[in-house]
Amino acid sequence: MLRLNLIFICIFFTQFSAAAKVSDQTAGPRLNNGKLYKYSYAAEVLLDRAKGTAEESTGYRISTSVNVNLVWRNPSNKDEQLIKILMSDVKIENVNKRDDKRNIFLGSSAKSILGKDNLAALEKPLILHLNFGKVKSLYSCQKEHAVITNIKRGLVSLFQLQLSSGRGEEEDVSGKCKVNYQSRQNQVTRIKELDSCKTADTGFTSHSKVLGVSSKSTSATVFTLEEGFIKSAHSEENHLLSLNVRQAIAAKIVSKQMLQLVKIEAGPKETAGKEVKSIIKTLDPKYVSIPLAAETVKSECKGCPTLWEHWQSASKEFEPKSLSNATAARNFLSLIQTMRKARKEEILQVLRSSSSSVLPPLVDAVTSTQTSASLEAILEFLDFSDEEGLVLQERFLYACGFASHPNEEMLKALMGIQNGKISSNDIKESVVIIMGALVRKLCQKGGCELPAVVETKKLILEGPDSTEVESEIKMYLLALKNALLPEAVPLLTKYSESGSGPISSISIAALQKYDVSLITEEVKKTLNRIYHQNHRVHEKTVRTAAADLIFSSNPTYMEVKNLMLSIGSLPHEMNKYMLSKVQDILHFEMPASKVVRQVMRDMIAYNYDRFSKVGSSSAFSGYITRDPDMTATYSLDILYSGSGILRRSNMDIMTFSKDTQLHASQVVIEAQGLESLIAATADEGEEDLESFSGMSAVLFDVQLRPVTFFKGYSDLMSKMFTATGEPINVVKGLILLVDHSQVIQLQSGLRASAEFQGGLAIDISGGMEFSLWYRESKTSVNNKGAMVVTGNVTVDMDFVRAGVEVSFETEAALDFITTVKFSEYPFLVCMQMEKAQFPFRQFLTKYESLASGKHYISRKGRREIVPGSEFPLHQENSNMCKKVFSEGSDW
Repeated sequence: MLRLNLIFICIFFTQFSAAAKVSDQTAGPRLNNGKLYKYSYAAEVLLDRAKGTAEESTGYRISTSVNVNLVWRNPSNKDEQLIKILMSDVKIENVNKRDDKRNIFLGSSAKSILGKDNLAALEKPLILHLNFGKVKSLYSCQKEHAVITNIKRGLVSLFQLQLSSGRGEEEDVSGKCKVNYQSRQNQVTRIKELDSCKTADTGFTSHSKVLGVSSKSTSATVFTLEEGFIKSAHSEENHLLSLNVRQAIAAKIVSKQMLQLVKIEAGPKETAGKEVKSIIKTLDPKYVSIPLAAETVKSECKGCPTLWEHWQSASKEFEPKSLSNATAARNFLSLIQTMRKARKEEILQVLRSSSSSVLPPLVDAVTSTQTSASLEAILEFLDFSDEEGLVLQERFLYACGFASHPNEEMLKALMGIQNGKISSNDIKESVVIIMGALVRKLCQKGGCELPAVVETKKLILEGPDSTEVESEIKMYLLALKNALLPEAVPLLTKYSESGSGPISSISIAALQKYDVSLITEEVKKTLNRIYHQNHRVHEKTVRTAAADLIFSSNPTYMEVKNLMLSIGSLPHEMNKYMLSKVQDILHFEMPASKVVRQVMRDMIAYNYDRFSKVGSSSAFSGYITRDPDMTATYSLDILYSGSGILRRSNMDIMTFSKDTQLHASQVVIEAQGLESLIAATADEGEEDLESFSGMSAVLFDVQLRPVTFFKGYSDLMSKMFTATGEPINVVKGLILLVDHSQVIQLQSGLRASAEFQGGLAIDISGGMEFSLWYRESKTSVNNKGAMVVTGNVTVDMDFVRAGVEVSFETEAALDFITTVKFSEYPFLVCMQMEKAQFPFRQFLTKYESLASGKHYISRKGRREIVPGSEFPLHQENSNMCKKVFSEGSDW
């Protein structure tokens, strides 16, 4: 008996489970036979700044009457239906009320806006194949304009739903998306996860998240039901796009759909039949099945100037005297937009006809365009075997390094140049160094296994061991510094310890850019050997670089203790540098500060004798800005020789946003072997160093080719007597910093395009001057730049266009000057980091236009002057500056 009861229970639950599955499957709306459902339908789109109100927004509304009736129902499946949808009485108008002067739709009809043929196509019926509430296929007439068909698809999205709660995946005009249904009584809510939608349009964005654009999207549709079918459907979709480093530069899109049942009348009877295909042919042989996802709409810019016309009107803004202002950066961005639509021949025409004075910034623009046509044009234009084209060649290479979204084609182009004839060693070095930068960006996008990337990785990994020429070893190491390949860590570690001073410095600097997780125990052992000189004597610059990396790589208690115990037995200025570094770690609350405080409890490591060492070397960090969007920090590290001559000056600027960091700028000035100028004695291990001074720069995570001021005593004397006092340029040009392009397919069938671009006109220079007579030296690093960022969001229906543009522009300068008086010891050193006052301008533009030429534009702006300031350094520096300038300088 028990066995029979168990069998009965199993049978009962099996039947119940099957019934539940059928119930879930049939959870779809059903139309009644012989009924005509009359609806009103409206789709509208609103565009504005992030905090704008609906009343202030720009946009338009499409409204129409919709008739729906049942064409066919599967006799064996009541939930498989063919439904006919017909639109009529189409209107296109403003969303918000406007006075007659600002109303571009006044006096216009749907026929005059769309055209007779397009309106007729929109009012042709659409057949919808539904099965259990899901759209299986659509049938429409051939040769319709893509915009018209997409509007129909948008309407169809409101007839697809399931009546039971649950999650799943649906395909509609937005693509294939994850959806979540919540059902209660006669109401169903559909939440669409827009981030999950798979579409053909991918777009692109900047390689760095700091310079990228964030988006937040939501979509919800609320259905009400009556007698098993849709009484109303209200959908709202919101998209917010904002610049990560400045969230105020943001635009939003609000798309709404409203479907409301007006009445139900007697309608046509359903067609008899068993197969969908035969029923469709019976209705109209011209019907064809069309995809559910939206078609790509290729909009043409009517009345836009050609590239040649654009260049003719803008070329004067690219003259050298105009490059330091925001107008040049704004024209740079607009020129790139035009070039992205141009053919190779058009770009070559502009390059070949331009004067030499505007060619450098023009090369920046062509390379930053990053299309196949622009790359082919610039490669055909430049001749790397020509010694007279060095400036343009280097501008091209730097623009490749700063490329926002490089592809394998660009890397292959540099490989071709590297394998070809190059007239200049400087250009050869730049090619390899920039190839490393492209490898890193391609690997970040998942392209590490691309053939060109694999070949380049092999080249730069095997390069240092394949040559004995020091300049070539440094070239490959700088390329590895740009590439940041995990497999390069052992190689860089080897050269940190075994190379000459400059090679060791480059290797350690490269290791400093790696994530802490890759700085293994083996690496740290090598760094400790370098600092403590266990195997051989190293230059001060190498030892202090090793100490910096130990401090920033989760040091152990004993590592920190040994570093602090060494203070007192080091050369004078190195003692002072290490003390300053420890104090900076504590002051700036760096990760190592906790361990440092633990060590300082030990009176042997922390006592007056160690922490009272005098000198002028220093290390200091501070904040440039701290706000919710972005944090920017600066650090200044100065190391002098015992005779008072600069050994190394390092200025770093880092930016942090969205839990990521960007090495915005690093300028390092190094000098060595200059003690003979003032009859001084060189420090230990540096007695035989050749006279040298140079500068190295990192800009937006890209290491550039170092610049040499002089090398050798004779070169030094020559340049001292011929020096003009003007700083030497390290990098100058136009950089495409922000580059984000995105197509947003709205559920209404309309498509929005978002373009965020940021251009920077930059000029970084530096110099080093001596006065033997007054026993003074000055080093300077000058940073000047103008930046423009625009965010443009447009909904272009080809016949009607609406959009909003948010933008800002600014021009700023940041100078770092070090003055040294070495007529006495301890010598006097004054460091100054100054930011001049600068303008900041923000703009908001809204626009609407018709194909007929009627348009409406609204512009608003805000301007302010940001006061200048001198960034604080340590108190010791302030006291020293007072001394330096109170004594005066005759130089």
